Amino acid sequence: MATILVTGGTGTLGRLVTERLRADGHEVRVLSRRTPPHAVDLRQGGVGLDAAVEGVDTVVHCATTQTGGDEKAAAHLIAAARRAGVRHLVYISIVGVDRVPFPYYRTKLAVERMVAESGLGWTVLRATQFHDLPVMVFRALARLPVVLLPAGVRDQPVEVAEVADRLAELARGAPAGRAADMGGPEIRTLESLARAYLRASGRRRAVLNVPLWGRTYRAFRGGGHLAPERAVGKGTFEEYLERQRG
Repeated sequence: MATILVTGGTGTLGRLVTERLRADGHEVRVLSRRTPPHAVDLRQGGVGLDAAVEGVDTVVHCATTQTGGDEKAAAHLIAAARRAGVRHLVYISIVGVDRVPFPYYRTKLAVERMVAESGLGWTVLRATQFHDLPVMVFRALARLPVVLLPAGVRDQPVEVAEVADRLAELARGAPAGRAADMGGPEIRTLESLARAYLRASGRRRAVLNVPLWGRTYRAFRGGGHLAPERAVGKGTFEEYLERQRG
């Protein structure tokens, strides 16, 4: 059995990856900013990070932040992994990071390149967005009497537990480079997803599609973040909503 470090191991995805790897009998270390014994801010690095990766065979890098610093965090992690002789670095990314000029996507693409050029054995899995992201957006938008949506945009949400299964599978195996993308089972308009959320939450709101502008909007409207040929997920958005309601 391998010794595996999961960064962001208390997060939405990392927690599930950790559970699956431990169930398989692996020794799993969880690295997060606030959870001992490996409470490390990757953006800072330091001796705590070196201690976390010492003796580790594989690192699964799930840690991320919307507030910046992912590239610095990846640089610290890669340097520590090199020093420790880590065999395999697995990174979770997002479908469309090379096609949609959204700032967070650009950062994810930059980290992908750092991983590929790290000199370590590596695997990158791109997945479409998890079900909880559109729910978070719709919850915020539904505070107003009218839910305003970007016109013509579709989405392909995927069940996070299924992504965790795949990521754990990749972590158990040999470095694979760019793994096949993983998309949710359905490509849906944002309006259909929003209406499903409103029904499930018992909210009555008008829904209005609003045309926007700019390169990022055009890329999303063109489906740059979708993977129609890799609709391998099983769990639907309505099934996710039903579980949340239950």
